[in-house]
Amino acid sequence: MDKRFCLDLNLEDIKNWCQEKKFPAFRAGQIFKWLSAGVIDTEEMTNVPKNIRQALEEDFIMNGMKAIHEFKSQIDGTTKYVYLLHDGNIIETVVMRYKTGLSVCISSQAGCKMGCTFCASAKAGFGRSLTSGEMLGQVILSGKNMGEKIHNVVVMGIGEPFDNYDNLIGFLKLANSPDGLNMGARHITVSTCGLIERIKEFTALHSQVNLAISLHAPNDELRRQLMPVPAHYALNDLIGACREYVKETGRRITFEYSLFDELNDTIACAGQLAHLLKGLNCHVNLIAANEFPGSPYKRCRPKRIDVFRKELERLGVNATLRREMGTDIMAACGQLRRGLEEETC
Repeated sequence: MDKRFCLDLNLEDIKNWCQEKKFPAFRAGQIFKWLSAGVIDTEEMTNVPKNIRQALEEDFIMNGMKAIHEFKSQIDGTTKYVYLLHDGNIIETVVMRYKTGLSVCISSQAGCKMGCTFCASAKAGFGRSLTSGEMLGQVILSGKNMGEKIHNVVVMGIGEPFDNYDNLIGFLKLANSPDGLNMGARHITVSTCGLIERIKEFTALHSQVNLAISLHAPNDELRRQLMPVPAHYALNDLIGACREYVKETGRRITFEYSLFDELNDTIACAGQLAHLLKGLNCHVNLIAANEFPGSPYKRCRPKRIDVFRKELERLGVNATLRREMGTDIMAACGQLRRGLEEETC
């Protein structure tokens, strides 16, 4: 059986391991405390005896996630970390600073299968899904690197979280654990492009984790152009699943809508979107679409964004324009990609 990554372990796992190895029970708490602080190199576990550290190295993947590049925005201080995983896969993680504290945008997969035509990540191919611990590691290690506690997590980086559903749920449990990160569910947001079966499973959990839907189009024809894989699900079916989520959980849902110049930013599109979402407790997060080399779409002009937003509001839809962060380091929405792989591997 393949070794588990050390951050996939919860406190009970480590207790059981210590018992099997006949190590003192209190060592489990020491080890878990180090891991929760982002210490995955056994050499740094200064109060753990050498024989136990050696056993950890033998039984688990330790130090299997390294920040190999760090880019800091000169515009707003946003920091992007490029992490090298133990098997050579590369992921990107973005830390943003708000008045309320640090927020981290984590990846759920190394690459993405969804094929969205406006996203740089789709051009890089697919490596594999991340484990729960590799998702957790982005939070813990980024906080350690920044020297500050992470207050909010958004699972909106590379990959489709609901295409890695079991590991996503495992990550949420690890993040919520009082023994570990102890992050409240309402401080976590998961974004999906709209895999209906998984939305229904997530609804059944009655979780307090925030749910966001990457929509980006008000009709099926346009969505097929922008999002070929997610568009296999009809919009009416997707919105139906969203209505059921709101009904069952009592929580408001967020729709992400990237605006592309003279494509999905028209008055007609605003009207279609308002009709689609009528009566639904939701918020529309408008995004000024970010361009990247080879992108077939153009950035929406500010005046058109403002007209679109005002039309939504006139039609009774709560909408705001998302603040852009990290554009100069390719850390903004749709810009994450694995362009450093050839240089690194």
